[in-house]
Amino acid sequence: FSSRTLWSLGYSARLLKTNRCRTAASNTSFPTVWMLLAQYSGRIPGPFVVVKKNRFFTMPETAEDKSDVELYSPHPEVRGMKVLDREAFKRTVVVPVLKVKKEIVNTVLKSLKHTVLQRPGLKRVVEAPEDEDSRLVVLDPHKIPEFSLGESEQEVLKKLNVPPEVFKYNLELTYENFKSEEILRAVLPEGQDVTSGFSRVGHIAHFNLRDHQLPYRHLIGQVIIDKNPGITCVVNKTSIIDSTYRNFQMEVLAGESNLVTKVKENSILYELDFSKVYWNPRLSTEHSRIVELLKPGDVLFDVFAGIGPFAIPAAKKKCRVFANDLNPESYNWLLHNCKLNKVDSKIKVFNMDGRDFLLGPVREELSKELPLLKGEQKTSFHIVMNLPALAIEFLDVFRHLLVGEPCSTAGLPTVHCYGFSKHDDPAKDIQERAEASLGASLGGRCSTYLVRNVAPNKEMLCISFQIPADVLYKSPCPEEAEPASKRLCTSKEFPEE
Repeated sequence: FSSRTLWSLGYSARLLKTNRCRTAASNTSFPTVWMLLAQYSGRIPGPFVVVKKNRFFTMPETAEDKSDVELYSPHPEVRGMKVLDREAFKRTVVVPVLKVKKEIVNTVLKSLKHTVLQRPGLKRVVEAPEDEDSRLVVLDPHKIPEFSLGESEQEVLKKLNVPPEVFKYNLELTYENFKSEEILRAVLPEGQDVTSGFSRVGHIAHFNLRDHQLPYRHLIGQVIIDKNPGITCVVNKTSIIDSTYRNFQMEVLAGESNLVTKVKENSILYELDFSKVYWNPRLSTEHSRIVELLKPGDVLFDVFAGIGPFAIPAAKKKCRVFANDLNPESYNWLLHNCKLNKVDSKIKVFNMDGRDFLLGPVREELSKELPLLKGEQKTSFHIVMNLPALAIEFLDVFRHLLVGEPCSTAGLPTVHCYGFSKHDDPAKDIQERAEASLGASLGGRCSTYLVRNVAPNKEMLCISFQIPADVLYKSPCPEEAEPASKRLCTSKEFPEE
């Protein structure tokens, strides 16, 4: 294993382990017999000692010098801490070092790059006590578990004229040397999940903490601020997302209470109040995927637009965009971001219920545009419905939304509808629910795309399909059939804007 792997596994490899002469009663770094030899020999030269040819000479035991000490793990006394005390994380561990003339230190580092300590934040080279001409090169104790170099390392040192003696060095670790997950693992009760992952929204870190983590929430927040440059506020969601406005209650765990932030997604800048609008950085790839389906000149209807992650990049791609959101805050930030990105003249923004938006502006625009399409039309119509908790229930709006017959089936609008599923076959589940709302089969004419795993056994999917003509169009009354048909296929009554 690499040292990184060992760290992530909790540093299960014990430092200074020896397989020879260990007694059940001994809890020191080396068996008592070696301690007695070291004291008798008098060869204890200050802060480090020579270890040569499997003969171990150790310093007198200290409180920190235990075989059960796990390298890079904070002091065990921090377990259960609820108010962050950075000083309590200090500890001293013992690591192997080589004494090297300072002029060849870089050469040794390169030659032993797989053996030298690679821990970020820790020096690989330290001063040699009482020897200004030499330096101590710190080795990875997981690679030198018995404080004895392997044959390959000894051969390298022989070529460089470096003595192969391995020294024992007391390395002091502080709060700054530990990673956030290491700190939280040491603080939270043993055997319980440690949450170190979060969503970053500008300067805000957003957590969904579990019940057993709540007593430590303020400490968790401060650790995240300490270990993540640029984060100045940490919040925890305290309720589920409101299905109407797609926002949720939150508690500030640490840092400033400023929840107005800036985010950059797919090279586009957005500003928002995270406490009042919905924003999920995990949807960046999905936003990009849908926008890539669009061509300049296409028309996009964004039913639940939020602050514009579909609408604004589509407008930048020279599409005509109609964007709607029921939440007044989202509507205002959408207007703001349209101006911020200089696409306010290319997007028509609405503050309506999604169903009213589909029955009003969307129906009006489709009634005007679709009859103008010809056989080789280049304009495509896309309807994005990103409200996973409810969007599928809105699909019934498309039943007989328009009157007449389509002049071009190729121009039928394509819907991209999102939903959650806990079913064993989520794609099948989403399709069946969509068919139930539409009142028609989508077999062979839809595709489903897995967006992300939201929670255990809960998936977010997108189902895409062209609205079937027999669903979208309602035939006119018999006595009006011929005139209506002519009207729908004649461009004179629908002059271009």
